[in-house]
Amino acid sequence: MTMLEQVNSYRDDLDLFVENNEKMEYILDFGHDAQTLDKKYITDENVIKGCSSLAWLHKEFVEGRIVLEAEGDSIIAKGMLVMLLGVFNNRTPDEILVFDPNALKEIGLMELLSPLRQQGLEAFLGVIYGYAKACKEE
Repeated sequence: MTMLEQVNSYRDDLDLFVENNEKMEYILDFGHDAQTLDKKYITDENVIKGCSSLAWLHKEFVEGRIVLEAEGDSIIAKGMLVMLLGVFNNRTPDEILVFDPNALKEIGLMELLSPLRQQGLEAFLGVIYGYAKACKEE
């Protein structure tokens, strides 16, 4: 599945719900099922600065693909991270760099998030795109 197809899948799921609290429950469900990050990756270096909750993102460049693992200290952060990893994990730098992150906004995520959580999303995207650029230059 391409990145855009994954975003569209999330949008289709979210469109099934009428109320914003139902949409938020959908995101929270991802958080309940989130895998935990290995403790060795929960470091200051991996903190996503700008998130309202503590969130960590471990990044590796393996065989031409960016492999991501993440964890947050709140259920909503975990849910958002699971969704974002569904879009960005195991992609090539080129796939990430040509993907328009505004597609994430078009599925209605921003309306569900507080301004602080919106900043966290922007911070996550900044880290991912910066890492993709660095990997492409290698």
